Amino acid sequence: MLKLRFAFTLLLVATSSIIAQQIQTRQELDTVLIKSTRIDIPFKENARTIQIITADIIKKSAATNVAELLQQVAGVDIRRRGTAGSQADLYIRGGGFDQTLLLIDGIKMDDAQTGHHTLNAALPIEVIERIEIVKGPAARIFGQNAFTGAINIVTKKKLKSTVSANLEAGSFGQLNGSVTFGKETENTTIIAHIGTLTSDGYRINSDYENYNYFFKGTFNKQKQPINVIATFFDRKFGAQNFYTPPSFGLNEYEETQNSLLGISTTFQSEKFKLTPRLYWRRGQDIFLLQRDNPSFYRNLHITNKVGAEANASYTSSLGITGFGLDISRVSISSNNLGDRNRTMVNLFLEHRFKTGNFDITPGVAVTYFSDFKFHAFPGLDIGYKVSDNLRAYGNIGYTYRIPTYTDLYYNDSSTTGNPNLKPEEALAQELGLKYNTNNFYATVSVFNRDADNLIDFIRPNTTATKFEATNIAEVNTKGFEFDANYTFKIKDYNQSLAVGYTFLEDNIKDQDRDLSRYRLNTLKHHFTTRLRTQLFKNVSQNIIYKHAERTDGQSYNVWDASIIFNFNKFDFTVTANNIFNAEFIETGFVPMLESNVLFGLRYSF
Repeated sequence: MLKLRFAFTLLLVATSSIIAQQIQTRQELDTVLIKSTRIDIPFKENARTIQIITADIIKKSAATNVAELLQQVAGVDIRRRGTAGSQADLYIRGGGFDQTLLLIDGIKMDDAQTGHHTLNAALPIEVIERIEIVKGPAARIFGQNAFTGAINIVTKKKLKSTVSANLEAGSFGQLNGSVTFGKETENTTIIAHIGTLTSDGYRINSDYENYNYFFKGTFNKQKQPINVIATFFDRKFGAQNFYTPPSFGLNEYEETQNSLLGISTTFQSEKFKLTPRLYWRRGQDIFLLQRDNPSFYRNLHITNKVGAEANASYTSSLGITGFGLDISRVSISSNNLGDRNRTMVNLFLEHRFKTGNFDITPGVAVTYFSDFKFHAFPGLDIGYKVSDNLRAYGNIGYTYRIPTYTDLYYNDSSTTGNPNLKPEEALAQELGLKYNTNNFYATVSVFNRDADNLIDFIRPNTTATKFEATNIAEVNTKGFEFDANYTFKIKDYNQSLAVGYTFLEDNIKDQDRDLSRYRLNTLKHHFTTRLRTQLFKNVSQNIIYKHAERTDGQSYNVWDASIIFNFNKFDFTVTANNIFNAEFIETGFVPMLESNVLFGLRYSF
């Protein structure tokens, strides 16, 4: 391992010393249409802070799953309890793990049970075209749960006619295997993926066994295309100290299942576009406090969300109008939370005016919940084109989140829910600048969020061991964010350097930080950088550095790297994570993975 660290250190020095040789290369983000909104807006013209992780970045990253990819983005805080996505909480700009909405091809994947399982729905990276990260209040666009932002995973449209197989093995008994299949005919496109990820674990009771199944098909392409997406993810993992401190001496274990079925089509004319969709999301969670003794303590939760939605846009001389309706029924059957259900109705309306160098997009989301009644959340985006390369933007909006069933009804020896909780609400504002040329992109922004009724699990004093779900009176979060990406050429090969930094400051009024279980362990300083280089025809390398300083006083630096060797139809990869063996905890009581290495071989038939 010492040799491995030394080798990657030399690689960093070598690649950094030749950045001065700069030749412009075309940046392709300009042509990307942001599909996470009803109004298709080019990436360059959007009046929000949006970051894109492209398929090229995914392929050349040192990441093996979506959680690791998102950790490379400043302002996105992934707090892992396990590895390989066994369980990872998702935060944006200091919010809670229930406050970021995950979407798959625009389908909202909110979990009525708990936000702890949000990333269980994340797709295998082999089938992802790009990931759109929308930062800031997004309730007027997506509805509830988009409190601090949203992440939309866009799947690939086609893989032509090909089959690729991937095999990886590495430290702590890691063994991953997958097959991805693509078939393209005149009237049908099919993508399918089957994968498994297993490990003995890097610490006691941290082994896992995960299975991923994915299918996407487009049928009847010659007439009216029908799109079908289906996923099923089955995860079994040791959950040592996921929820209890080491002093309890418990041997926790968890199994989760997550599945999605969606069917959609699009009707489009010169001025009008309509996309109706039917979808069904199912989640299952089994948790044991004693892995070998299920009768000691066992939780079983099964959630279902069935919905129908229609999103549309109309172009006229006054601009583009976007509108949508989403109706869904959520139910849960649980031995702890009870048997419960709610009906949700969301109506969305927005319009984009454009006059001269200004564009203005007001909008509103009106929502109805059978257990929380009506809410309306307006917002406004404004953009100004300073020059062909420079754009100023700002947005303001109300945002919200209703309590999960865990917030409302959960009960055990250390945690109790509160059926009298109110929805979380906030007013958020942001100002920013975007600069874009053929080979350089940068954005800088300042933001503020005044939140009311935030939900946290609070104990009455520092000696108490039981936490109760509580609406915190007021929380102000403000911050600064910078993100830049520079692409250049060396010896006719593409290179890139990405840098990101986020500063966050929380002001919790009338609240003792030592009494909170979740809310207050946010990032204060978050710095990320990614250097991708290629100096030879068949060899490319990737180096990632992450610095984090949290409000609990923790500060740590993590280095990851990968090398890709390409030989015709073969790709051979070496990925090293936490090269210098940093010791840190992202959440709870779980120390993160020490230095490890993963070897991979991919073959395309």
